[in-house]
Amino acid sequence: MRYPLTLPAMLERAERFFPHKEVVSRTASGIFRYTYREYGERVRRLASALLALGVRKGDRIATLGWNQHRHLEAYFAIPSIGAVLHTCNLRLPPAHLAHIINHAEDRIVLVDADLVPLVESVAPELRTVERYVVMSDGREVPPTTLPHAASYEALVGAAEPLRRWPELDEWDPAGMCFSSATTGLPKGVTYTHRAMWLHSLVWGLADTVGVSERDTTLIVVPMFHANAWGTPFTGVWMGSKLVLPGPRPDAKVFCELIQDERVTLAAGVPTVWMGVLALLETTSYDLSSLDRIVCGGSAPPRALIEAVEKRLGARFIHAYG
Repeated sequence: MRYPLTLPAMLERAERFFPHKEVVSRTASGIFRYTYREYGERVRRLASALLALGVRKGDRIATLGWNQHRHLEAYFAIPSIGAVLHTCNLRLPPAHLAHIINHAEDRIVLVDADLVPLVESVAPELRTVERYVVMSDGREVPPTTLPHAASYEALVGAAEPLRRWPELDEWDPAGMCFSSATTGLPKGVTYTHRAMWLHSLVWGLADTVGVSERDTTLIVVPMFHANAWGTPFTGVWMGSKLVLPGPRPDAKVFCELIQDERVTLAAGVPTVWMGVLALLETTSYDLSSLDRIVCGGSAPPRALIEAVEKRLGARFIHAYG
């Protein structure tokens, strides 16, 4: 039997087998939580809204967003209709940000409300963008100079859920990421559905990270960088409870979320865990639920590995870097 390795199948598994598992998202107005059933419906509404805006197979859609639930919805809605998810690194210099959006020929930009000034600063240079969609907790578009701006919540609220996904080939492009330009201008790569599917499968293997339905996963690594190491895709597919730290998180936010949501798995760069350990020197948090930490991006010092394993009691998994 031919079974295409595509992202819609991963979403459908979460909807079918884990409808009551939660996604917990820290937003500008507080903690938002909903179930995978509700998440799947909103993904399908966003897909319908994008199709109504004229998005077609192969179109590139940019996102500039923090780790929050609307960004997670875009992670599946965009590639599941055959478009290409282009996660833009909001820490790039404005000139480089304009370059990658132009180079990708993005048609639509989804942007968090607090990042609108950043996009406004480069909008006059963007040659292919036709519409901006502002992601915020309200249905009104905040004041902006961006042309053809729309509210994410208004678009999703007015759309009907897409019940049947278009036919896709596993070799179709699904995502696009650019480097941070250590030499010259940023350089981009495209990921196929097959590549993301296989990466997510490996991320769930017992001898790698072992992401599973039993986990509560805190996605610390930014969703605007390297697809958050694929953790959002694997987490949804495997039915993990997902915890998203939202805008401008710090060590205090991470510790509070680990404590309050009983996080078992977290993924982030060494400086994140150095900050957490430093905070624990002066403030007490119950992080006993942590089972393992995935670290990458740069080589972690031996002292950091030992401190995490001895003080937090968590297994330290070095991913890459």
